Amino acid sequence: MTDLLQLLIAGLATGAIYALAAIGFTLLWQTSQTINFAQGEFVMVPAFFALIAMKLGIPYVAALVVAILMSMLLLGAAFRYAVVGPLLNRGVLPLVISTIALGIILKESVKDIYSAEAQVFPTLLPDRNVTLLPGVTISLAQIGVLVVALITIGGLQWFLAGTRTGRQMQATAQNPTVARILGVPVERMILYTFLINAGLAAMASILVSPIYLAKFSNGETLGLIAFVAAIVGGFNQVRGAIAGGLLVGVLDNLAAAYVSTAYRQAIPLILLVLVILFRPQGLLGRKEERAV
Repeated sequence: MTDLLQLLIAGLATGAIYALAAIGFTLLWQTSQTINFAQGEFVMVPAFFALIAMKLGIPYVAALVVAILMSMLLLGAAFRYAVVGPLLNRGVLPLVISTIALGIILKESVKDIYSAEAQVFPTLLPDRNVTLLPGVTISLAQIGVLVVALITIGGLQWFLAGTRTGRQMQATAQNPTVARILGVPVERMILYTFLINAGLAAMASILVSPIYLAKFSNGETLGLIAFVAAIVGGFNQVRGAIAGGLLVGVLDNLAAAYVSTAYRQAIPLILLVLVILFRPQGLLGRKEERAV
């Protein structure tokens, strides 16, 4: 029982990171019908922004802030206007191909410019074990990851539901035409969505890099799992992306412990197939009807 509790906590910590990246998929799809297949690389790159900043002598915490701001500038605003903007009215397929190409460019650029070797990334909290309950010990770093990720997700939920700008973003996601008629600055709301996505990706990068190290190939796995989590939870619901990320993280951890580490990467794919077969809209998603 104690082992199960440890695995659940560790799985929730990992799943919270997946949820941060999965929320980005959902937000971009809701507001601009963009499926960003470079999302994994968006999670990989900010860690190298922070490493470069630290190499320049910037303190650790300040380097993290620099990484988040650089991500919002390059992976948010620049991505919105340089990649998505020119292709937004040309359909989903050109955007998909462009984001796949962007992901390859980012991955190869990091490998060539920085290093092909995995880099050690500092943790937010010391990596030592603490006792939560008798017989249950967990890494303090994992607790820190879970707490920071949940605070970030909670802050986003409060922003979307409790602020005027957040409600305008939701209105844009639900029906941009009606939102525009009601005076909502739709283009600005779409830009905010891209900035938020980049910020969430940077947070996920800061949290996951101490666990898996900072390496150019991280985006391949992270992007796939985040995409699976978004679909499993419900691609048109932020709460679905959160639930999907947490569920995939827990199942991944349990599969590694009780099934086999060799097959742990197959578990999210099996879950994806089951959801597509029996509940295509996702566990918490809503059905969408479109006129043909």
